[in-house]
Amino acid sequence: MQNSVEISRLEKRFTRRDSNEVHRAIDNVSFSVSSNSFFTLLGPSGCGKTTTLRCLAGLESADSGEISMNGKSVFSADARRDISPEDRPIAMVPQSYGIWPHMKVFDNAAFPLRYGRKRSSRAEQKKRVGAMLEQVGLADYADRWSTQLSGGQQQRLALARALLCEPEVLLLDEPLSNLDAKLRSQLRGELRAFQQKFGVTTIYVTHDQGEALALSDTIVVMNRGRIEQIGSPSEIYDSPVSRFVADFVGSANLVPGVVDERAGGGAVDAKTSIGLLRCERYATPPAPPSAGQELHVCIRPEHVRVISSASEGEGPNRFPAKVKSTEYLGDRQELVVTVGDVVLRAHGDAHLDARPGDDVGVVLDPAWTVALWS
Repeated sequence: MQNSVEISRLEKRFTRRDSNEVHRAIDNVSFSVSSNSFFTLLGPSGCGKTTTLRCLAGLESADSGEISMNGKSVFSADARRDISPEDRPIAMVPQSYGIWPHMKVFDNAAFPLRYGRKRSSRAEQKKRVGAMLEQVGLADYADRWSTQLSGGQQQRLALARALLCEPEVLLLDEPLSNLDAKLRSQLRGELRAFQQKFGVTTIYVTHDQGEALALSDTIVVMNRGRIEQIGSPSEIYDSPVSRFVADFVGSANLVPGVVDERAGGGAVDAKTSIGLLRCERYATPPAPPSAGQELHVCIRPEHVRVISSASEGEGPNRFPAKVKSTEYLGDRQELVVTVGDVVLRAHGDAHLDARPGDDVGVVLDPAWTVALWS
């Protein structure tokens, strides 16, 4: 598949005024974005994701590295090339949507056709804007002032205006963050449907892990200006490569330990305070793991099975436990159990008969138990 965007060895530094300390907002970042895909930059505040997006847009100039779009260089520190934002094949929807309150809906949408890279006649504007507003469900609002639209309608208008630019790359900077939870969930599905319908390469910035998992073809998890992991949503969630990714994306039980020995069948045995844990998932470390090497074991709550007794059945990763608390959620129970001094979160069957103080058993499914080296 052809790549629409290529970033290579990108760095952006800022100097703090109060201390003259140099801060690397982007630290040697490289990635490729496939054409027509939905690509997400995910991470906490200050991780460098928005700065990366602004460098893609041309709103920030990096200190080193290269950026190309559809095979054409738009930034190169070595070649001293920095194409202006209006000459890059992009459209950007900012966090606030950038809707002009003094314009009506039609005029907001028509703006790129009147003043953008590819200007159109009045007849063409009427035809194209009308068709686009129809596709995003705003045809009946064309003559209304933009301030009369709801938050969700303003987001659709911002997307319509961006798509009328006919961008090769659409940049979205946390466009759902200002909406309430219910509307965010609804528009998340609409946003993905729009992207698939129009087939535009989309780069999305968010700190919301749920958005990233639901929307993306590929996710880049960033931390302190660096890339922690690149992968599909299932790879990021089920096979994290670091403690940061495991803890930031979803809920995770993290148990410290050391390598006991290299187990057969491509697994790692970890010696922990709750006992020997078989880990059948792990990223290939720089060097083969050796006995005594420190690690963390990651197991998601949905892969911690609570049973009536640890002696029930056979197999690895079975331990006696005590129920600390339970929470009934209709389709399941969320439990907190203790194995020795270690606290684990688990998802149990909705009809599991377990109460605080009960002695139970837990099984940590080896197929979903991950050894983390960092």
